Amino acid sequence: MRTVDRVHIRAPLANVYTVASDVSRWPAILPHYRWVRFLERRGEGGVVEMAARRPFGPLAYPAWWVSEMAVDRPRGEIRYRHLRGITTGMDVVWRLAPSGDGVDVTIVHEWTGPGWPLIGRLAADLVIGPVFVHGIASRTLSGLKRHLEIA
Repeated sequence: MRTVDRVHIRAPLANVYTVASDVSRWPAILPHYRWVRFLERRGEGGVVEMAARRPFGPLAYPAWWVSEMAVDRPRGEIRYRHLRGITTGMDVVWRLAPSGDGVDVTIVHEWTGPGWPLIGRLAADLVIGPVFVHGIASRTLSGLKRHLEIA
C-alpha cells in the first residue's frame, strides 16, 4: 500500500516546519485529532501516541497508533515508523520543500498491510490506505494549511 497526499501552504518554511513537527499541539488546531502524547522524547522526535477520527457522514471511526518520530530539518523531512496499532510497520515521510510563495508538503505512507492471512495486503490496498490513511492525512494537511495561512 502506498498513499501520497500533497498540499501547497502559503507560509514561510520555518513556520510550516514548526507546526508540522509540533504534533503535541495538533489536537488544538486539527479537530479530527483526539489526542497526541509523547511516550518518550528524543530531541524534536521520539515515540508518540496519536489518536484521530475518520468521519463518515455523521459518524466518526476512531483510529489509534504509536510511532517513532524523527525530525530531519536539513533534509526537510519528518519521518514516522508505526510501532503499534493496526498499521504497525508502516513507514511515513513528510517532505517539506520551498516552492514559490510558500511550501509544498507531501506525505507518503508505505506499508505491506496487517499480518492477516490471505486478506492483509488486500485490506491495506483497498480499505485501510485509501479510506483511513488518506482520509486522515488529507484532513491533516488541509487543517495545517488553514491554520498556517490564517496565522
